[in-house]
Amino acid sequence: MDIIQFIKQQFEENGHVAYGEHISMGEHMLQSAYYAEQKKSNDAIITAALLHDFGHLILELPEDITANGIDGYHEDIGAKFLAPYFPKQIIDGIALHVQAKRYLCAIKPNYHGQLSQASQETLTVQGGPMNTQQVADFEQEPFYKDALQVRLFDDLGKHTELDHPDLDYYLRIATQFVL
Repeated sequence: MDIIQFIKQQFEENGHVAYGEHISMGEHMLQSAYYAEQKKSNDAIITAALLHDFGHLILELPEDITANGIDGYHEDIGAKFLAPYFPKQIIDGIALHVQAKRYLCAIKPNYHGQLSQASQETLTVQGGPMNTQQVADFEQEPFYKDALQVRLFDDLGKHTELDHPDLDYYLRIATQFVL
């Protein structure tokens, strides 16, 4: 399978799905990659930021799933699907970005209040802030710091209008990592 072509196809077919932030899922993912690039992140972090919500694109679940108290585990679905095609650093950025939100809510008291309304709502179905043991376990993950960066770019990528490069631009960056 040509994974880059498949990713592009999923953005085109499913990227229009509402994200809960007044933008589409595809737009949110592009904005996250844009912010990673603007902060001078390495290409692996930019790629993880681009693909962090890829699980949503392939899950094809109803847009109101979280409002119904259901966690689709999009981070796990996306990471498992992409794992044969990308290195662990990128996969962990995808797989751990939800855990990174839980971690930040646990260690930074003001972080929860900085989350968008939609992110605050999803936090509940995603397990809430981590406990002390979960924090310690998360810090043992080899790429947890990368996942924290992806999380912060995820938080930023929620503007109704933002001028950024197109999908093909970011897919050219991702191509260098395809295994």
